[in-house]
Amino acid sequence: MSMRATTIAMMLGSAVLVAAPVWAGHRLQFIWNASASVPMGLYRVEPVDRINVADIAVVMPPEPLAGFLAERGYLPNGVPLLKRVLALGGQTVCRRGTAILVRGLTFGHARERDSRGRPLFVWQGCGVITDGEVFLMNWDAADSFDSRYFGPLPLTSIIGRAVPVWTTDSTSPAPDVSGEADHREP
Repeated sequence: MSMRATTIAMMLGSAVLVAAPVWAGHRLQFIWNASASVPMGLYRVEPVDRINVADIAVVMPPEPLAGFLAERGYLPNGVPLLKRVLALGGQTVCRRGTAILVRGLTFGHARERDSRGRPLFVWQGCGVITDGEVFLMNWDAADSFDSRYFGPLPLTSIIGRAVPVWTTDSTSPAPDVSGEADHREP
């Protein structure tokens, strides 16, 4: 098979994998991530009965966040986010200046403005993530719009766990937040 035919076959196969669950009326089974927030590529969406720190969560943003994401052009309504889990109930998350810390370790920095120069949410201090909440942050992507700006989200906003099938690159090792809660049931 020629390179062109192989490429076309792969593209059609990917389209079928992504669209088949929609046609069949079933839950989302695969998702293509085109954002640099987590490695770009194809992910299998697994049901989630328990979420762990470092998992890639498939999140349906609740209002008013969903409206804000659409208004800013970050993400259309009805499209889920893929975000890493950084902290769960019982863990303390701090923002000192621009640094985001868990257990005193810096996992990234927040920006004051987005890529278009628009101001982003700013908060300071420390807070304990409550049971029933999750703090999502893609520590490999400095420009990811995540909990470093919008804060923790309800665990119920997680609709699945994303498992890489084929991606363009790899992420950093999982954060070590041992000694604190490392999993929760949504």
